[in-house]
Amino acid sequence: MSIPATHEKMTPEEAVRAANQRFYAAFESLDLAEMDAVWAHEGDVQCVQPGWELLLGWDDIRERWARIFKNIQRVRVALSGVRVRVEGGVGWVACAARITTAFADGFDEATVQATNVFVQREGRWLLVVHHASPLLIPPRSTVQ
Repeated sequence: MSIPATHEKMTPEEAVRAANQRFYAAFESLDLAEMDAVWAHEGDVQCVQPGWELLLGWDDIRERWARIFKNIQRVRVALSGVRVRVEGGVGWVACAARITTAFADGFDEATVQATNVFVQREGRWLLVVHHASPLLIPPRSTVQ
């Protein structure tokens, strides 16, 4: 994924889109430090991953990512239908993600519909809500 290096000349929508790309790049990297960098470390952040219960608070969310990263050898994420909206210091992204995962004993592929909510803190857009639900049908192709 191509991620702009600077936010100085970006519109708020471009900056939120870049923050969303950093989230999925952190997922693909399987690097917990990169995932740490994209999330707000607060007690009220929320995460719902397909088939799992709601997690509240950064500590529980971080622990889940650590478990996921430990059990995956490689992951690739292809986004489609990305829609970005910003209102003041809050931005949200709706997108479909085709996730291909390699494990020690094989591969898995899933498509999810995700909503990611970001808040602006000290000039950075940080993830505060990630909600992903499985899609049983492929998403409609749309222009990003």
